[in-house]
Amino acid sequence: MEDSSSAAYIHMVHRLIEECILFNMSKEECMEALSKHANIKPVITATVWKELEKENKEFFEVYSTRKAERVSETETRQTIQKTVSDSTSERV
Repeated sequence: MEDSSSAAYIHMVHRLIEECILFNMSKEECMEALSKHANIKPVITATVWKELEKENKEFFEVYSTRKAERVSETETRQTIQKTVSDSTSERV
């Protein structure tokens, strides 16, 4: 690949990573999605993601903290739903 096509490819991966972020995907989820749907090797996605983290350190710190909080909220919601469901089925 020549330099201009390499730069265009990296820019495309960058844009796709931004789309993944809009869907609140983790780095691993993004790597999997781009591999499956855009035929981009996970090592390429990981490398571009790492560079974006270096360039936007504060954003990624907040993003990862909020992502962890959302996962915790989801797990709590699932636990509550399971508890309610189990108690309802016990009464029947």
